[in-house]
Amino acid sequence: MATGPGLSIAIAEKRFPGTATPLLADFHLDIAPGSVVALHGPSGIGKSTLLRLIAGIDRSFAGTITIEGVPAHQAPPPGFVFQDARLLPWLTARDNVRVADPAMSHETADAALACVGLADAANAWPHALSGGMQRRVALARALATNARLLLLDEPFVSLDRDLVADMHRLVAGIIETSRPTIILASHDTADAARLATRVITLEGRPARIATPSPTR
Repeated sequence: MATGPGLSIAIAEKRFPGTATPLLADFHLDIAPGSVVALHGPSGIGKSTLLRLIAGIDRSFAGTITIEGVPAHQAPPPGFVFQDARLLPWLTARDNVRVADPAMSHETADAALACVGLADAANAWPHALSGGMQRRVALARALATNARLLLLDEPFVSLDRDLVADMHRLVAGIIETSRPTIILASHDTADAARLATRVITLEGRPARIATPSPTR
């Protein structure tokens, strides 16, 4: 049974100051509970901006975004994995997970690290972790924040082929066991083909949905 929430996105307009053309306009998208949706398109098309709108980080737009019927900025914060790991170098892996919620127990943080295969790295400093391990810590932080709704913004960028395959397997395992709702922004068709149940291709300015299609 699906455990992740459903989303309804209706953006009348998202425009940045000083730009003649909005980035998004008349943009509508419904996301089913427990689905994995890939936002595919070139850099600058609006994928990252759309994730920030869903997360409630950016509220400067005309329209509505709801998560299980609740306005996005009032809903529980999603687990967000950015394009880089964004680990604080003066904190251990455990405490980098706990940054998402200072009230989080060590046990909860350790459980999230174990979920991504880093059970033995809780006390490691970021400089002692490989690039792939740092990405795993970032994913653990997202899981500890909200394992039901994950927003992944180019999470595999700059990793070599073996590390990408490893991260694909890790995320696929989370999908299989927990059935979260995941929105994955990527310019790489391999990411979409490997993980997504639905691919949304964005094109143009304002960005529009070109070819939404099921992959399985």
